[in-house]
Amino acid sequence: MTNSAQRPYRGVFPVAPTIFDAGGNLDLDGQRRCIDFMIDAGSHGICILANFSEQFVLTDAERETVMHAVLEHVAGRIPVIVTTTHFSSAVCAARSREAEAAGAAMVMIMPPYHGATFRVGEPAIYEFYRTVSDAINIPIMIQDAPVAGTPLSVDLLARMAKELANIRYFKIEVPMAANKLRGLIEKGGSVIEGPWDGEEAITLMADLDAGATGAMTGGGYPDGIRQIIDPFFAGRRDEAVQAYARWLPLINYENRQCGLQACKVLMREGGVIKSDAVRHPLQPLHPATRVGLIEIARALDPVVLRWGR
Repeated sequence: MTNSAQRPYRGVFPVAPTIFDAGGNLDLDGQRRCIDFMIDAGSHGICILANFSEQFVLTDAERETVMHAVLEHVAGRIPVIVTTTHFSSAVCAARSREAEAAGAAMVMIMPPYHGATFRVGEPAIYEFYRTVSDAINIPIMIQDAPVAGTPLSVDLLARMAKELANIRYFKIEVPMAANKLRGLIEKGGSVIEGPWDGEEAITLMADLDAGATGAMTGGGYPDGIRQIIDPFFAGRRDEAVQAYARWLPLINYENRQCGLQACKVLMREGGVIKSDAVRHPLQPLHPATRVGLIEIARALDPVVLRWGR
């Protein structure tokens, strides 16, 4: 499979939600419509099977089903990042090989963790990523996220980028992300192929100023994030700042009030998908929260609210 975009990958790479029907079963037709919307809304690429995709409620068989359905449907139109996180080095390597064989452009991986207390130290983290890097020929994005509860120092990240062939991209979504991005770029130099922003773009402007070249956001409004990133990369920072100010209330509402459900609610409201169901024990948004999300979104006229109408 040939991806339409070439490295280095830059721009808006939102996380695609996993679409379920009202009974909680995979809805592959809805999944395909979701992907088509995200492409039409301006995504430079997409990421699947991430935390915002509810990867933690899927069986291994369902993961494979979603991965193959999406990659086959995208058919090289844009690059697809597949999240292959697992505590086991061998399982993560096997997942990553399968993703590469299916046509993934990149894999995204958190450091090994389990629950609140199972962690490994820096030497084992290094060997974990070395094992996966040696197993594949596509780039790895290290996801530096609070959910893993694993400190990843700038020195360790830069060392892995310099010494491990496929460690090239970094999604930084920890507190003080801009400072960490700045330090990583300084320490790693040219081997830091993709210093990226995360966390629904709530720190996007600061991260762009620090040198971020990509943003992995929620999947509901790639067109809005494009309105920030495009002028910034074109040298029109003032325009980017104004766009960020317009979209920040929605970004904040997603990040602080809705979490992973925001994109599904917006997609259902706009006729992209039939159901915004999440899997139990996750609960639907409170009706008032849903109303607040849609109210803020409507004022911005995002593609999602008219794509399916």
